[in-house]
Amino acid sequence: MSLLAPTLEAFFTERLTGQRHASPRTIAAYRDTFRLLLTFAQHTTAKAPSSLDLADVDAPLIGAFLQHLEQQRGNAVRTRNARLTAIHSLFRFAALQHPEHAALIARVLAIPPKRYDRVGVCYLTVEEITALLSSPDRGSWIGRRDHALLTLAIQTGLRVSELTGLRCDDVPLTRQTAAILRNWLRERRADPADPVFATRRGNALTTDAVAWRLNKHVAAAAQQCPSLRDKRITPHVLRHTSAMLLRQAGIDISVIALWLGHESLESTQIYLHADLALKERALARTAPLGTMPGRYRPTDDLLAFLDSL
Repeated sequence: MSLLAPTLEAFFTERLTGQRHASPRTIAAYRDTFRLLLTFAQHTTAKAPSSLDLADVDAPLIGAFLQHLEQQRGNAVRTRNARLTAIHSLFRFAALQHPEHAALIARVLAIPPKRYDRVGVCYLTVEEITALLSSPDRGSWIGRRDHALLTLAIQTGLRVSELTGLRCDDVPLTRQTAAILRNWLRERRADPADPVFATRRGNALTTDAVAWRLNKHVAAAAQQCPSLRDKRITPHVLRHTSAMLLRQAGIDISVIALWLGHESLESTQIYLHADLALKERALARTAPLGTMPGRYRPTDDLLAFLDSL
């Protein structure tokens, strides 16, 4: 039998860090996956994570774990598939370390990702952006802070963790946001190492606080722009909005990937698909008379398979 612990440790230190030079975000995502998996395995097998053998984490257990993610934790299919990707990566590494477990590893690697219908990217229109940025009361300190935060989020596409971690000496001033941020930093009167977006006490806003403030302003903005009521607006939607503004301005998808800090173009393809959805709606409005506008859908499973290639 082979203990899982040394293989998992070597996977992070040798494969992810030493060979692949994985980003901190990738390492954190993989770490969270295996933290969840080990906790689930502990409850299932009654063995401590450090005592688990590789054979304990077999295909049936991983299948049950993936089901647990969806049914008990309420994870979306995309999250479930991302967790499976991390598990597959570990077991491909384990195949080199433990050929004696080749059959077990092969069964784990045979677990397929789950198919799902791609959901369109949620982002704000120009009218919705205007309504949202008009919501904060700029007659108050908090309102001016929130206005600067929302403006920066929409214009730069920073992740909410990057917004809350921003310091006064590393603010990325763009032409669109320079005036607003200069005024805010002047009012902030903080040291260079202090957070840009802070509470009244000077502490950095948490990501939950940003989400709460955003919900408050969205609710107010929806009074003037009713279409906001039909959207679930999160801080990440502001990041999507920044990407779509770039895309609609004709910026190449590879440049958008660099702008957002994506490691590969694959993560940025969702904005290309969203742009195609806009084109489809435009084409639907100009469909010839006597036809039913809409998107082509295959009538057979085999055709659907061919279309997916």
